[in-house]
Amino acid sequence: MPTGALSIALFSDSALPVFNGVSISIDALVRELRSRGHSVHIFTSSYPGHKDDDPNTHRFRSIHTPWTTDYPLAVPPFYRKLREFRKHKFDLIHTHTPFTVGFVGLRWAESHEIPIVSTYHTHYDKYAYYVSIAPKRYLRYKIAKHLNFYYSRVGHVITPSEASKRWLLRHSVHTPITVVPTGVPAPRMIDRSHARAELGLKPERRVLLYAGRIAREKNLGVLLEAVAQAREQDPQIEFVLVGDGPARAECTALARDLGIGDHVRFVGSLKRSEVDVYYAASDLFVFSSMTETQGLVVLEAMSYGLPALVAQGGGAGEAVEDGVNGFLLRNEPSAFADAIARVVRNDTLHAQLSTGARKTGREYSVPATTDKVLAVYEQALQTGYKPQREHTHA
Repeated sequence: MPTGALSIALFSDSALPVFNGVSISIDALVRELRSRGHSVHIFTSSYPGHKDDDPNTHRFRSIHTPWTTDYPLAVPPFYRKLREFRKHKFDLIHTHTPFTVGFVGLRWAESHEIPIVSTYHTHYDKYAYYVSIAPKRYLRYKIAKHLNFYYSRVGHVITPSEASKRWLLRHSVHTPITVVPTGVPAPRMIDRSHARAELGLKPERRVLLYAGRIAREKNLGVLLEAVAQAREQDPQIEFVLVGDGPARAECTALARDLGIGDHVRFVGSLKRSEVDVYYAASDLFVFSSMTETQGLVVLEAMSYGLPALVAQGGGAGEAVEDGVNGFLLRNEPSAFADAIARVVRNDTLHAQLSTGARKTGREYSVPATTDKVLAVYEQALQTGYKPQREHTHA
């Protein structure tokens, strides 16, 4: 790992107050790097009405589009921030997106001959259906070509799971790739009974929790149908969904149609500290998305002792060990329903899984994963800036 303090420029389309796995992981990484004496500047999109308390956050002018309703999209000109960038002698650039802001980081790395590392956070081709101006198959092809172009030009790629690494290799990315799971902040000491009282959850309720975007790619219909089936076996089951997104109205209607509207709570987007209270108050974490590269919320939930029921496929379930800290399940409502009922009705099994979940959460601590990121930085610095081979961007 680097022995001296580094000056790092970090580029991302997503940063707080945008609340998602990428922004959370960046915030945790930046805090840990700074605690170790490294200097980190964040270059990201502006957010309406938000004022940063961090003087090292630089925001590009942004707009909202029909395809990025939850995420401001940075737009040129970028030269004003380039002047700010040049005031600092950065040792390394770390991008967290292959799109607009990530390309700014790539171009500035090339023009200033600074080593560049990039983290591949998201299976972007799984989101092609948000763009209705072209056939989905064509869009997935173009996205894959774009990702190959971008990640083949950086010096080193970090990816949070073996599943996402395999995706990059299948798409002919030959840049060195290192798997570094996203670090999970240590859980806060929150009394469970107090948390339940604060949230209005009765002690006898079996509380299932989902945290994340309320969006089509999260496959939430499976969870809602599973809850409806599981409640036939245990009527004390309640389902809480933390987060917001374009499919909220659709999911609300489905809960109503399934007859579980009285037992499902959509709480919307919350501050990070408020989400912790829901982790502390819940009994079980359920996650049906198969588009994740890792699924940070699964690990966050585990750090609070929540057993995790996760759909097979993608990277979200890589930390799940059947019968140890949760279960990997078929992407079917009946599979989730049976597992939910089995765990919440068996206190011995729940306690065993809860112990395993806490242990897993500790293994993915922020300090441990930051050590691995710094090891990648060291490799990039030793290699130095190298112009990457040109690719045809088809």
